[in-house]
Amino acid sequence: MTSYATSSARAEMSELRRLKTLLPPELQSWVMVEGSTEINPPLIRSEEIGRDEIEIQIDLAKWDNLAIDQRNLLFWHEVARIQNDTIPKEGWEMAALAIGLGGAVGELWVQDGLLLLLAVALCGISGYRLWQKNNGQKTLKEAMEADERAIALATRFGYSLPNAYKSLGSAFKTLIEQTPNRKERKRYESRLQALRKSASKAKAQMKQERPIV
Repeated sequence: MTSYATSSARAEMSELRRLKTLLPPELQSWVMVEGSTEINPPLIRSEEIGRDEIEIQIDLAKWDNLAIDQRNLLFWHEVARIQNDTIPKEGWEMAALAIGLGGAVGELWVQDGLLLLLAVALCGISGYRLWQKNNGQKTLKEAMEADERAIALATRFGYSLPNAYKSLGSAFKTLIEQTPNRKERKRYESRLQALRKSASKAKAQMKQERPIV
């Protein structure tokens, strides 16, 4: 008799293979889809794992609580982030910040004004780049843009426009209910509000384009 663990592992592998088929053909050779191995990971995220190679990581335990259509749209949101080139790259900023701080402390000791100025400048540039990467408004705007592109991807894979909006909106509502972190929940609420506005605009446009019989 097949054990529960074996059955669960097979179901997870089957879901990962299914998601792989939802990648646009142009991404299938360099975008990987894997289950996350971290403790308490985010539901879904992408990261650069090598030159010209990105991995979409999914918390399959949380993922299993979502309906198929909700999963699909959230997955296409992540694909859209890859297409929009908003996945964080392996950066030099943290290393540069550490070098700059170390250099600044060292130059204070030896009192070399020029090198101290260079170290402070390196700290400033790397710190600004880190701030840019983690700017809340910027990342929220990027997420909303990826939501719009996810809707377009869904229609490319056979969804009607109303059903694409409905599925992503339903996913947001579920995540709002299941997310204890207030800041993350607020982000989902903002994205849901933006999605509703976009859906209303698309609906009005469809009515205008409908031929009069």
